[in-house]
Amino acid sequence: MGALQLSVVVPVHNAEAYLRTCLDSLLAQTRPIDEIVVVDDGSTDGSSGILEEYARRHGSIRVLRGPQRGAAGARNAGLDAVSGDWIGFVDADDWIEPQMYDELLRAAVAQDLDIALCNGRYHYEGRKPDQPIYTDTPLVGPCSGAQWYISKVENRTLLHYVFVHLYRRAFIDRHRLRFIEGLMHEDVTWTTRALLLAERVAYDNSPHYVYRRQPRHFTRKALDDRLVNVIRGAKEDARILADMAAQVRDARLARALRWQLVDGGLSVFHKIRKLSNSAIRAEQSRNVLREGYLGLLRRNATEFRQRRKIAKHFLWAWLLSMR
Repeated sequence: MGALQLSVVVPVHNAEAYLRTCLDSLLAQTRPIDEIVVVDDGSTDGSSGILEEYARRHGSIRVLRGPQRGAAGARNAGLDAVSGDWIGFVDADDWIEPQMYDELLRAAVAQDLDIALCNGRYHYEGRKPDQPIYTDTPLVGPCSGAQWYISKVENRTLLHYVFVHLYRRAFIDRHRLRFIEGLMHEDVTWTTRALLLAERVAYDNSPHYVYRRQPRHFTRKALDDRLVNVIRGAKEDARILADMAAQVRDARLARALRWQLVDGGLSVFHKIRKLSNSAIRAEQSRNVLREGYLGLLRRNATEFRQRRKIAKHFLWAWLLSMR
C-alpha cells in the first residue's frame, strides 16, 4: 500500500468556519494521503491564511490559487495538478472518517476497479440526528458502472456525489473526464458519464464521508440569482443526458437515463416557483416554452406519472408566461 500514490482534491471558497475540521480529517487518515491538492477558489475570508498555515506544517498539502471559477473549475484545476494513481474529492465544509481511503484504496486495488464507492452520512449540526446518505441496498460489485447506475435509478436512489467515489487516475485520463464549468450541480453529468464508462466498480456501505448540511441564508436578489443559475444548469444537464440516452444501445440503460433526466429536469419548475421576482418568474417560464424544454421532457418521459407532471407544468408555465 505504501508505494501507491493517493491524491485528494479539495476545492475551497470561503470555508473558513469548517476548513480546519476538513483538513484535520484528511491528515488523520489511517492510510496517509500522499498528496492533498487544495484549490483556493478566490476566497475572500480567512481560508487562504488557514491553507498557508497547514501547507507550512504538512508537506502533503499543496495549495493552488487563482480567480474564482466555481467548484467545477476548482476541481478541474486540481485534476490538472495531481500526480497520484488514485484520486478522491472532498468538499471543504465536510470531513471524512479515518478509515475512508484505507478501505476504498484496498478495495480498488484488490478488485481492479475503475471506481470504488462508499456510503456516507448527512450531518445536520445538531438540528436533527445524522442520517445515512444511501438507505437502499445497491449492488455491491464488482460490476460495471452501468449496472450499478441502473440499479440505483431503478431503486430511485441515484445521487451524484463525487466525494463518495475514489477514481483510478488512468481511467480519468483515458476518457478525458472533466467537470463542466459554469454550471451549478456539476456532479450530475460527471458522475453519470463516469459510471457509464467504468468497467468495474464496487460499493462499500460503510458511512465514511460526512456531508455537512448547514442552513444557508441569502438576500432575495442573491437567492434569485442562484436559482436562475440552477435552472440553467438543470436544463443543460437534461440536454446532455438526452444525448447520452440517444447514443446507448442497451434499452434498459437508455430508459434509466431518460428517467433520470426527466426526474431532475422537472426540478426546473420547482425552482421557478421559488423565484421571488414575478418578472423573472414570467421570463423563465417563457424561456422554458421558447426553448422547447417541455418537449424534451415529454419525449424522454418513461412513465405515466412523469407525463402527467409534464402536462401540469406546461399549463402552469404557459399561464405564468402570459403575465
